[in-house]
Amino acid sequence: TRRYSDLHARKTFGSIGRKIHHRIIHVIDDKGKNLGNMHRADVIRIMDENDLKLVLVGENADPPVYRLMTGKQIHEEQLRLKEKQKASSKPGAVQIKELTFSASIAKHDLETKTKQIQQWIEKRHHVRITVQRGSVADGTDKMAILEKIVETMPGKATCVYKPKLIKEGKAAMCVLRHLSEKELREYMQNEKEIQKDSGISNSESNQADRKS
Repeated sequence: TRRYSDLHARKTFGSIGRKIHHRIIHVIDDKGKNLGNMHRADVIRIMDENDLKLVLVGENADPPVYRLMTGKQIHEEQLRLKEKQKASSKPGAVQIKELTFSASIAKHDLETKTKQIQQWIEKRHHVRITVQRGSVADGTDKMAILEKIVETMPGKATCVYKPKLIKEGKAAMCVLRHLSEKELREYMQNEKEIQKDSGISNSESNQADRKS
């Protein structure tokens, strides 16, 4: 079985341009399909015909493994790596948990995954949530699902990266983390002020009712 290097473990990630040092390389296309071993001239032709870039993902394999990717795919992967590096550079090396599911997920399954996310947040992990497009007939909004998950954790979690569409709109992603002590104090203070304002409003309303 061919062993591939973890593409997410590389510290740098980007296009190598047209400088392919090996004559024969193993290629994966931009859809994740294994194209097998190819001559570099054929790879360059595919790059030119489809406006794709080439990224080294397994330099220790024989032959080395490269992946064809769009500029957008490379940018998204660079952002992903940046998130992980940003988290690991902080004191305590925050761990990033990842969860991916379809927008057509059943209500019960969504509730189960939401509880899992809440447990990770309570353990101070960062959580990267990706919602992929469901079936063509399914009209569930990917962004709405992410926002619904966030709304289940008031006073507990906030966004490192707010919900946004990725993969040309085929998926939506956000990254959550636990509120800091300062943010939690501010949240509690705001809640008290809201409750106080609500109490005053109710009192005034009751007085007006008695007068009428």
